[in-house]
Formats: sequence, C-alpha cells, structure tokens
Amino acid sequence: MTDIGLWTIAAQTPDRPAVIEPDGAVVSYAALAAQADRIGRGLQALGLRPGDCVAGMLPNGRAALALFFAALETGLYVVPVNWHLTPAEVGYILRDSEAGAFVAHERFAEVAAAAADQAGIGAAARFAVGAVPGFRPLAELGAGGAGRPDRRTTGAPMLYTSGTSGRPKGVRRALTGADPDAVPPFTAWFFGIFGLRPFDGHVHLCCSPLYHTAVLNFATISVQLGHPVVLMDRFDPQALLALVERHRVTSSHMVPTQFRRLLALPEPVRSAYDLSSLRCVIHAAAPCPPEVKRRMLEWWGPVVTEYYAATEGGGSVITAQEWLARPGSVGTPWPGSEIRILDDNGDDRPAGEPGLVYLRMGASTFDYHKDRDKTLAGRARGMFTVGDIGYLDADGYLYLCDRKGDMIISGGVNIYPAEIEAELSCHPAVGDVAVFGIPHQEWGEEVKAVVQPAPGAVPGPALTAELLDFLGGRMARFKLPATVDYVAALPRDPNGKLYKRRLRDPYWAGRDRAI
Repeated sequence: MTDIGLWTIAAQTPDRPAVIEPDGAVVSYAALAAQADRIGRGLQALGLRPGDCVAGMLPNGRAALALFFAALETGLYVVPVNWHLTPAEVGYILRDSEAGAFVAHERFAEVAAAAADQAGIGAAARFAVGAVPGFRPLAELGAGGAGRPDRRTTGAPMLYTSGTSGRPKGVRRALTGADPDAVPPFTAWFFGIFGLRPFDGHVHLCCSPLYHTAVLNFATISVQLGHPVVLMDRFDPQALLALVERHRVTSSHMVPTQFRRLLALPEPVRSAYDLSSLRCVIHAAAPCPPEVKRRMLEWWGPVVTEYYAATEGGGSVITAQEWLARPGSVGTPWPGSEIRILDDNGDDRPAGEPGLVYLRMGASTFDYHKDRDKTLAGRARGMFTVGDIGYLDADGYLYLCDRKGDMIISGGVNIYPAEIEAELSCHPAVGDVAVFGIPHQEWGEEVKAVVQPAPGAVPGPALTAELLDFLGGRMARFKLPATVDYVAALPRDPNGKLYKRRLRDPYWAGRDRAI
C-alpha cells in the first residue's frame, strides 16, 4: 500500500487526484505538492523562518491548500483569515499574528488591500490569486527555482477563535521540529475515531470555508491520508447532493445549519440523488436540535456522527446508534481525551449537575497568542474550558446546556437559551432562532427570542402567540420568552456559528451583565 503524506503519495502515485476544485478541475498529488514546494521556497526567500507567520485570505481552492502545505513543510504558522471580516478586523489579525507575508484572492481585493495597509504589510510580502492592486501575483512567489525548500521542518496552523465573545485570539501550539514528510500518528488515529482509514476508497466533501478549524483539519488530513477532497465554493444544498452522487463521496464535515437547509429541499429533490456512498457525515460547531438530527438519520441512515471539541483541543464523540439511545448527548471523551465538569472553585460536579466543561487532550498544550491572562483564566487542574456549561450522566456521556456567557439569570434562576432554542426549532414556522437575556428591572434579566421565520410563515402577534403556546406544553413557564422579535436572517457565519452578541449587546449598552 502506498504510504501516507502529501509528498510521499505525490512521489509514489503522482497522478492520483488530490483535490477536485469547485469548477470541477482535478489537481493531482504531484501538482499540489509542487505548488506547495514553490510557495515554500518563495516564503523562505522572503526571509521567513520557522516560527514566523504567513496569512491567507482565500476561498476554497487549491491555493488555500497549497499555502497550508507550504507552511507545514517550512516550519511556519499559517493563519487562514475569515474573508467575511471587515478591513479593521482583518488588519487586527495580520498585526496580532505578526504575519510576514499575506496572500489574498482578488474576490476580496478591497478588504485585503485596506487590511494590509493598516497592518503595515510591505509591498514585497503581498501576493494575490488574480489581480489585487499593490499585490504581486502568487505565481511569482518561488518562481525560477526548483525542488523542495532548503530547510524543511513541520509548521502548524494558528487559527483565530471566532470572536463571538470578544476579540479573536490565535491558538498557538509549540512547533515539534519533526520531518514534514512524517505524518504524525495522531492524524490517522483521529480519523480512526470516525472509522476513516488511509485510502480505503474514501472521498471527502468540503462544503464549508477552509478558514474554520475543523473544516481545515478534515480537508488537510484527508489529503495526507490519500482521500481526494471535493471542494465547494459555497454551500448549496442541491449542489451538495449532486456532488455526493457524482464523486461517490464517502465523508463530509457539516454543521446543523446545513442539515436544516438540506431538509428544507422539496422531497422530490431530496430523493432524486444516490447518496448510498456516504459512510461518515460528521457534524459539530453548533447545537443540533434533536428533531433535525432525527430527520437526518431517517434520511441518510446511521452515518451521521457527532462530536464536541474546541480549536484548543480535546473532545467527545457519539455515534448515531448511541445518540438515538441518548438524544441530546454529544458523547463520551474520545481516546486520549479527558472531560470533567467543575464548579467555580475547580471542584468536580456530581453526575447530572451542570458546571463548566473542562477538556484535556493528553499532554497537548497551547497558548492564546499574546494573551497570557486569557490562557490562564481558562485553565484549572491542568485542563482548559472555552466557557461551555454542561453535565455528565452516570455513564460519562456529556450533555451541553449552553455557553456560560449566554446563560440567563432571572430572579436568581439559571435559564439555558440553548434548551429554548432547541424546542422552538421544532416548530415548522421557525427557520432559525436565537434566545438571550435582556435587562429586567425586577428580575435582572428576562428571556427574549429572535426568530427567523421559515418560508411562508408570517411574522407578527398571531405567530408569537402560536409559538408561546407551543412552548408552553414543552417547558416551564419561567423559561418562556417574554418577547419575540422577527428578523429576515440571523447573524451567522458560513459555518453556522451564531454571533449572538450582535443581537444582545444593544440591550446591554451601558450596563454590566452578571456573567
């Protein structure tokens, strides 16, 4: 069997497909490896050395993956930038990461140029796919040379947290100094959790932006393990079904928002495609309403696997069969990972009692780049938390309640918005929903819901009464929203993460929340 790793596979089976681009173009392992080598040589010629950073603001395509592998073989940190951000937000990431080079796509020319100016990126270190004023063509980077970069040592991604609860911070791990041709055993082990083995006929569909941690990890590990990666430029539910059928896709990484859009397709469309090749559809990143999960399992069968994890490391996993026996759980710790529920004093909470979820993955450590206080604040007993509240049942299965910063305290009672959101999501008139606390003079906070109506639903007092009556039969009265607002679309990023602060913060302007 062919050994794993981009450069090893490129040497042994150079014509093997590595990437199918959004326009259908097939990129071989040899071509992807050669492009990564060229970019790596160019970055070294610019003076970048192991431990330095290169940033990329690129859509899903071969350039984004080639930049990743170029950094991986030259000891650099690669910073994928969310291309939905403003110039000021991108400029902050470029400055904070101290990027020594910046690669952008012409699709984002205006934002990229302004951000590079704000961050002080020199003209010689700006490169573009397509035409961006003041940027050199990426094809010039490393042109004129040949072969592998001179100094080869393993680099790493440094991804910035989403910033849903403050300014984003780069999650930075120490470089190992390992040979980049030697694929770490962890990668094959991690895929093995989901039943994904090297080669084995797998084809991975990437349907979310590569600037997301999990999306990038699943795509790049797929390449390393010999799984061709089919890239979507943007998520389109019917196009996804067509790609699964055309390329006999076996695996994908998805989020609940994408499940909802797939389920919204008319039944004749959903049943028109052959999806029998699917073996493992992995989902995470946001809570999945139980009704949505059940409907996906009814449609696609027991191929839907859920996990809970963080950019910072560690996590849990649950199979479809386990979830049906324990609906709402996100599983048990995957091998090598530890999960504990601690109170504010760092003591363990009993089974069934909510507390902060703390994680640990072996001896893996990280720092938030340039933010030692945040690094230390999220740690206890050698573990870390990202602020999620949850509990473990008697069998060690993890259930998430909400983010600590999202929890509502009304009259001294803790209310978890995610629970209310999950119930409202079951109503056919609700396309999407966010629940949060707003100030109340007597109780401290009251519950507000913001609903994105489903197609055909008419927002207004009649719908509000219907929704509250629906909830009244499902949960305690103190959890019911005091008010319901309606919007055309909730502020979510393409990976489904909700920017709840944008909805909540205007109500708290000039006030301090209890949490």
